[in-house]
Amino acid sequence: MIVTRTPFRVTLGGGGTDLPSYYSKYGGFIFSAGLDKYMFVSVNRPVVDDLIRLKYSKSETVERLSEIQHEIARETLRMLGIEKGIEISSIADISAGTGLGSSSCYTVGLLHALHVMKREYVPLRDLAEEDFKLEASILKRPIGKQDPYLAAFGGLTVLEIGKDSSVKVRKANVSDETSDALNRNLLIFFTGVTRSADDILEEQSRAVAEEKKEVIESMHYIKQLGRETLEAVEDGEIDEVGRLFHAHWQHKKKTSSKMSNERFDKIYDTALENGALGGKISGAGGGGFFTFYVPKNHKKFKEIMKQLGLREMRYHFDFEGSKVLVDF
Repeated sequence: MIVTRTPFRVTLGGGGTDLPSYYSKYGGFIFSAGLDKYMFVSVNRPVVDDLIRLKYSKSETVERLSEIQHEIARETLRMLGIEKGIEISSIADISAGTGLGSSSCYTVGLLHALHVMKREYVPLRDLAEEDFKLEASILKRPIGKQDPYLAAFGGLTVLEIGKDSSVKVRKANVSDETSDALNRNLLIFFTGVTRSADDILEEQSRAVAEEKKEVIESMHYIKQLGRETLEAVEDGEIDEVGRLFHAHWQHKKKTSSKMSNERFDKIYDTALENGALGGKISGAGGGGFFTFYVPKNHKKFKEIMKQLGLREMRYHFDFEGSKVLVDF
């Protein structure tokens, strides 16, 4: 049995500029953080038969690869040439549809486990690119580069994405003191809404492809804000992160009509009234988690969010990325 552990992530800057529709024309930039909330994937080779068994929110037992309903598992097995005699189980700290990169956590974790099972060493970069190829090219999902790379690398990570789809990865130059303070002041709350991000990402990609001026200008500004957020964190000026989050949120809402709604706007305004310097919705928007930068009075702020029906997610940053926990 082999068990992998792969981190979820929260975007700190540049979200959306990692989509092919944008970076293929203008280049992309991402500053993101791995979280100690994980997807666990186990694979096992049964000795009694050649059936394929999957256990996730559903349970599948099939004889042929083509019969698998879970499309990521099916195409991952196909990609690696595994057609029978495999059992795959997954469990996660965070459910799908919450904007923290769950599909890539699953895909990278499964790819990692299957390569180890085949006794193949694959660098983290290759795991990320295999995930991107599978989701973007094979499954035709509107996925960007961020989710595969953060699932693989974790950490406080910077991605410079070229027009040719190349990715330069580096760890942000952040002191332990700054990392701890950032972790303390970034408060994350679940909105209670899960959704597929595909519709929002497709709308955003379509707007960029059609060269809608307002959307493209907002994406350019979001990329610049991402660079400024990285600079502020590396300089230890973390209160600036809150102000940049606020500017980001104003422009992010212009990229899709589904980004926010009346309830989310009320939550955001209440957060600002109670000490947040800024905030953002996770992933493509429309649901999932709110991340707020709150420099002080955390206890009072958390109570106000609770009264609005939000649930806090306590966390720390993950600095290990996807890793093998069990191999025997």
